[in-house]
Amino acid sequence: MITMLKEKIKDRQINDNKSMQRFRFYSQLLSLTINIWIGIQFYYFVKYFQTGGESFYMPRPAGVEGWLPIGSLVSLRYFWETGIVNEIHPSGMIIFVVILLTALLFKKGFCSWVCPVGFISEMLGDMSDKLFKKRLKPPRWLDYPLRSLKYLILLFFIHAILIKMTPQSIKSFIYSNYNIISDILMLRFFTDISQFSLIVLSGLFVFSLIVRGFWCRYLCPYGALLGLLNFISPTRIVRNQNSCTDCSSCAKACPAFIKVDKVKEVFSDECIGCMACIDSCPVNNTLELKVVSKKYSFSKFKWAAILVIFFWGSLLGFKLFGPWENAVTDADYMKHIPNIENNQYSHP
Repeated sequence: MITMLKEKIKDRQINDNKSMQRFRFYSQLLSLTINIWIGIQFYYFVKYFQTGGESFYMPRPAGVEGWLPIGSLVSLRYFWETGIVNEIHPSGMIIFVVILLTALLFKKGFCSWVCPVGFISEMLGDMSDKLFKKRLKPPRWLDYPLRSLKYLILLFFIHAILIKMTPQSIKSFIYSNYNIISDILMLRFFTDISQFSLIVLSGLFVFSLIVRGFWCRYLCPYGALLGLLNFISPTRIVRNQNSCTDCSSCAKACPAFIKVDKVKEVFSDECIGCMACIDSCPVNNTLELKVVSKKYSFSKFKWAAILVIFFWGSLLGFKLFGPWENAVTDADYMKHIPNIENNQYSHP
């Protein structure tokens, strides 16, 4: 009887662990689906003006600004200095701020629960695991310098936007023709991709098959910024050394290659809050999610649900009550798009 009870408890734990990662998969899939739908809407919106109004018209989806992080950072600085949410692509700044708040409260949970690029990177990582039968990681002497690249890229943008640009140049950029049509230029990157960009993307695809999370680990400036917020997040994954069996299951499961089995708590800029380490642990309550200076344990399911609700709920709130919609009119797009086709706009 005792043996059967132990087996049921074990089976229940395995099922719970599978359901946790299944929940995360569906959360990521939802985000990817929303972004694809936004992309389709925006494509047909632009095509309508490219054909002079002869093709099918779809309203412009404001969420496309989520793919304009540089302009969003400029807008955030403008808001910080003036208290004004600029009317050109305002949802970009809102999405940017919500992502930062999500990282502050839930570690790099945005990367593992919402980010569509992170989701694609994980799918490539899963393909890599099956291809090589193990997770490949560059040696430490190469891994650490490569990890610094994303911070160097982040420092470049911080210096260029937050330090070097003057208040006047910030305002000039926001209301420049380039920024007004930056969303269309972003779309053209995908619809009219250059040979160089195609080579770069192909290289990233190949490297992501070799090293799990190559883009996220080494090159993503967003990930670098969220990783810094990781250090001041109230959330921690804590290991109970007394009940730990040193099986290393947690370290093997961690997609960020963190040696969870060797630390008292996970305090790393690479932790994405995916809960894979907790799910892989065979001993209950050995790895726990704790908040507020490690005083309070928190259910991983509640934590994940609150993260998803906070992110999408915040964006829905701004969409319904503003600021959200772009002030650039259809007439403005009709005027600018022919000039874009003639390459009359360049980065200011």
